[in-house]
Amino acid sequence: MEKIQGALIDMDGVLYDSMPGHTLAWWRMMTEAGFDVPRDEFYLYEGMTGHATIRMLYRRDRGADVSEEECRRLYARKSAYFSEWGEPPLMPGTADVLRILREKGAVCVLVTGSGQQSLLDRVRSDYPGIFADGHMVTSRDVTHGKPDPEPYLKGAEIAGVSPGNCLVVENAPLGVVAGKRAGAFVCAVTTGPIPRDEFVKAGADMIFGNMHEFAAWLDKNLVP
Repeated sequence: MEKIQGALIDMDGVLYDSMPGHTLAWWRMMTEAGFDVPRDEFYLYEGMTGHATIRMLYRRDRGADVSEEECRRLYARKSAYFSEWGEPPLMPGTADVLRILREKGAVCVLVTGSGQQSLLDRVRSDYPGIFADGHMVTSRDVTHGKPDPEPYLKGAEIAGVSPGNCLVVENAPLGVVAGKRAGAFVCAVTTGPIPRDEFVKAGADMIFGNMHEFAAWLDKNLVP
C-alpha cells in the first residue's frame, strides 16, 4: 500500500446504517411495479445510481428499456418510501474511522451512488469537520455510476491526489470493483448481509467485519 493521501468514502452502509431502509424501499417500489425481486438482492446493487438499477432490472426481467420519465417516477417513489422509514442511525465505529483518517492527514471525499438528499443534508452535521465544501461525489455528478471507476476517479481528483494514493472505504461489491478499477487501495467492511466471498471476488484489498475493527487496523497501519 502506497502512502495514503486521500480517503474516498461511501455513504450508505458506511456513514449510516441505512441499507435496511434502502432495500425495503426498493423492494416495495419494484414489487408494486410488478417485479419479483427478493429484498436482499438490492444489497448487491448498492453503489449503482438509482436510474441504472431500474434500467438494469427492466432489461433483465422484462427484456425492455424503461423511459426516462418512468425511471424518474419510480425512483421518486422509492425515495418517498425511504423517507417513510425514518432517519437511519450513524454506523457504529465510523466516527473513529474518520477521525483517524483525518489525524493521519488524509483528505476525505464522500463518494456515493445515492442521490438521497435527506442523507446528504445530514453528512456535515453528523460528521463535522470531515468533508470540506465541494468534497462530495453523488449520483448527480457522474455519467457512469459504480461499478464504473468514474465516481472514484472524480473523488481522487477532488482530493487532489492520484488514485494510487487513495484508500476507498466500501460496503458493497460494486463499489469495490469501482475502486479497484480506479486504481485505489480498497477496504471493504461487511456491514450488511453480503457474504465475505463476494468482496473477495470483487477484489477488495482488505475486508473487515465492522467499522470498529477497521478503525483499529487504520490506527495501527496507516502512516501519517
